[in-house]
Amino acid sequence: MRISAEAEHRVLHAARELNYRPNLMARGLRTKLTRTIGLVSDTIASEAFAGELIRGSFSTALLHQHLLFVGETEGDDTVEMQLLQDMLDRGVDGFIYASMYTRPARPPSALRGHRFVLLNCVAEDHRVPAVLPDERGAGRTAAGLLLDAGHRERIFLVGETPEEVYAARERRAGVEEALAQAGSALAGTVECLWWPEPAYQAVREFFGGGPHATALICLNDRVAFGAYQAAAEAGLTVPDDVSVVSFDDSSLASWLRPGLTSIAIPHFELGRLAVELLLAEVPAHDVHRVTMPLRERESVAAPRPEKVNGRAGMNVHSR
Repeated sequence: MRISAEAEHRVLHAARELNYRPNLMARGLRTKLTRTIGLVSDTIASEAFAGELIRGSFSTALLHQHLLFVGETEGDDTVEMQLLQDMLDRGVDGFIYASMYTRPARPPSALRGHRFVLLNCVAEDHRVPAVLPDERGAGRTAAGLLLDAGHRERIFLVGETPEEVYAARERRAGVEEALAQAGSALAGTVECLWWPEPAYQAVREFFGGGPHATALICLNDRVAFGAYQAAAEAGLTVPDDVSVVSFDDSSLASWLRPGLTSIAIPHFELGRLAVELLLAEVPAHDVHRVTMPLRERESVAAPRPEKVNGRAGMNVHSR
C-alpha cells in the first residue's frame, strides 16, 4: 500500500497509544511461519545441572525473534508423541530433540518431513544434524594437562567405561590417544560406578597398600569427590601427593578443597548452536561437536616420584 509519511506517522502513533500488538497467529496463516521452536527432551527441563542448555536455546531463539516451547517426556514414548503432535498442531516451525545424557537416538516418526536438530544425542545413521559435546577432545585435554605437569607413568583412570555409555567411551579414548602420542599410557583403571560412595570405596581399596598413583583422571566430579575422601583417609594430599582432574565442572568442582580442576560441559553453547543450526538458511548436516572448556583450579601439580611406591599397570575392579 502507498500511503504518505504523515499518514504512516499517524497510524504508528495510534498503535503506540492503544498498545496495539499484531496477531501473530493470523500472520502465521498467511506466511505459514509462526516463529516458534519446540524443544522436546527427556529430563533436561527438570535437571538443574543442565539448566544452561535451556537458557542457551531460549536466549538464541529470542535473539532471532522466535519463542521457545519446552516439553519434557521423562522418557515416556506416549507423552513424547503427544507433545510433538500438540506442537505440530500449533504450527511450530522446527524442533530441537534433546537428551539429558549423550546417547544414540532414533528420532520419532512424528518429526519426519519437519526441520529438526538433535541435541546431546545422535542418530544411528548420522543423517540428522546433531550437536554434541566434544567428549573425546575433553579426554585429550585432561591427559594433556597432566602430561604438561610432568606426569608420565602412574596415571590411573577412575570410573567404569562401558562401551555403550558414550561419554565414558569417548573420554577414555581421548585420554588414551593423548597419552599414546606422548609415548605414555594409562597405568590402570580403578573401576566404579559414577557416584561418590562407590568411588570412595574403590579408591580406598586401591590406596590400601600404599599410594600407587601420581595422578587420577576421574570420569566425573562425583567420582572425584569420592576419590578426594579416599585420598584424605589414606593420608594423601591433593595435589602434593596425587593430582586429580575430572569432567563436568559441576558445583562440586569449585566447592571441593582444594578446588577441583574439571572440564566443563558447555551447556549454554550446545543450546545456542542447536538453535542457530535449526534456523540457518541452509539446512544443517552432520554432527557438530562443541569444545569442552578446561576449568583449572588447584588439584593438579607436578608429581613427586619419591612419594610413589605402587605397582604400575594395576587394575582394580569394584562395584
